[in-house]
Amino acid sequence: MFKAVPKIIPISELRQGVAGIVREISSSPDPVVITQRGRAAVVMVSAESYQRSQNELEILKLLAAGEKEIAAGETVSMEDVFAEADKILAER
Repeated sequence: MFKAVPKIIPISELRQGVAGIVREISSSPDPVVITQRGRAAVVMVSAESYQRSQNELEILKLLAAGEKEIAAGETVSMEDVFAEADKILAER
């Protein structure tokens, strides 16, 4: 899948139109890179996109931990795994 180049906004432009830029970011799933002195300084994303990324990261951590447990011979039933995943997702 081809990823589009992220939108890039100089910090000077952000200062001039912060309300409009925040509105734009809030309504888009795409990140916006803010540059300072021609270099990427921060990446802004909507709160919804940020939360989705955090949920995905938590699931990846669980999968990595599960792989380590399998390698160590420690296994858990699929029902327990799904119950734990449901619990984490319900907390979000």
